[in-house]
Amino acid sequence: MTSALPFVRRFLAEAARTPVNLLVLVLVPVVFVVVAARPLADAAELLGGTGGPAVQTATAGWAAGFIAAIAMYFQMRAARAADRRLVLAGLAPRRLVTARMATGLALALLATAAALLTLQLRTGLGEDPGRVPAGTLMYAVIYLAIGALIGTTVTSPVNGTVLLLFVWLLDVFFGPVMGAADRPVTRVLPTHFVTLWMVDLPSGHGGRVGDLGWALTWAAAAVAVGWAVITATSRTAGPRRHARPGSTTAQLAAGVRAGLREAGRNRVLWVLLIAVPAVFVLLAVATTPAEFTSLTVREGGLTTVQRAWLPDIHGGTMAPIAIASLAALFGLFTVLNARAGDQRLSLAGFRPAALLASRLSVVVLGALLATAASLAVTATVFDARQWGLYIAANGLIAVTYGLVGVLLGPLFGRVGGVLIAFLVPFVDLGIEQSPMLRPDPPGWAHALPGYGGTRVLIDAAVTPGFDETGPLLIALAWLAGLTLAATALFRHVITPARTGRTS
Repeated sequence: MTSALPFVRRFLAEAARTPVNLLVLVLVPVVFVVVAARPLADAAELLGGTGGPAVQTATAGWAAGFIAAIAMYFQMRAARAADRRLVLAGLAPRRLVTARMATGLALALLATAAALLTLQLRTGLGEDPGRVPAGTLMYAVIYLAIGALIGTTVTSPVNGTVLLLFVWLLDVFFGPVMGAADRPVTRVLPTHFVTLWMVDLPSGHGGRVGDLGWALTWAAAAVAVGWAVITATSRTAGPRRHARPGSTTAQLAAGVRAGLREAGRNRVLWVLLIAVPAVFVLLAVATTPAEFTSLTVREGGLTTVQRAWLPDIHGGTMAPIAIASLAALFGLFTVLNARAGDQRLSLAGFRPAALLASRLSVVVLGALLATAASLAVTATVFDARQWGLYIAANGLIAVTYGLVGVLLGPLFGRVGGVLIAFLVPFVDLGIEQSPMLRPDPPGWAHALPGYGGTRVLIDAAVTPGFDETGPLLIALAWLAGLTLAATALFRHVITPARTGRTS
């Protein structure tokens, strides 16, 4: 550590020369701890949050987190070129990482001190003066890692600052003191448990670890992420290891990059990614009658009929329809847009296995992106009993229909494939599997690709336990069968380009 001190001083001096760091060091505590604390407390009471002193105390953590994130972001943006030169000049990577981490800790302490000083002048540190400084420091440490992560992935200072601000706003305005503290979807926010412990508001969902235990876990994970990110950044200064040209790994990576670039050019697909979940989910909830419906579910090994509020179920079950449609489109366009290119690549010596794996990887990534986009909308109007299982069920449906889209493209072409990509999920998930239309799907609907995933999804949506092992196995069997079918069709599609090869 002693050998890293000269670098720490240099890095801190570099941070001090960044005007934005000095601006937020003064402006953010004043704005949030002094000016906006009372209005934010009033807004929290209107939104069902705690309000009052809890919000005013939390503003110190919010300010410290934002200051630390901005400072670490600009340090990492400046670090890439500087660290490259330092390592090339002979500095041991371990010393460099230690210096960067020590600088980050110093920035966290500085942000914490600024926020706490402002809070002390404004209202004081409350009845438990040890809890507030510790919580504020954990805020700063967690946001150091967020700033470092964004700093290594977003090159534009404008884009990086906007992304930091977006993450921070989500954390603040959907946190436990601004809204309901028991909403499951908000428990994944980085400072959820830190805030609850800091303002002495027991969550009741911390389990045996407790709110403090989870808060310390988040802080420790942030330190680990920061160390990993800084280590990865310093390694870019050394010689990069590339896969051997022409190897399966190199071809797979090149195929995935090309497929993602091609998908990124499809602007209609991106518009649909925003519009379809909003229309399918939000409009469905808004137009659903306010009444109860009956669902056939399994709980504890017994099949029972359970009453459920219709608007909630409609929103929760419209999500997989949107997800399946978008995933099928991703699969369809991925295969069709790359068809001619894949034939040329195959003729040029691109391994069919690597080519297939790259295309399927793009399809899976697109399906997961459709899942994330749709569930982000669904979470605003629906609260599943088991969020983890509910998300997994939607992901399973997404990948299944992504593979269905792979098969639809070569068989029906663009226009016909697009129509069927919307029609099949609508018939399968929206009609035959829908719990709104009948308590249990008809017998023949058990053979459709959405049956297994839908039963798992409904189980996760309305029951506290998992009792749908059979449907899960059916869904996995569909996934395996569609993968084999997509493999066979893909090989058939690229075969004409290979038959023309002469020895």
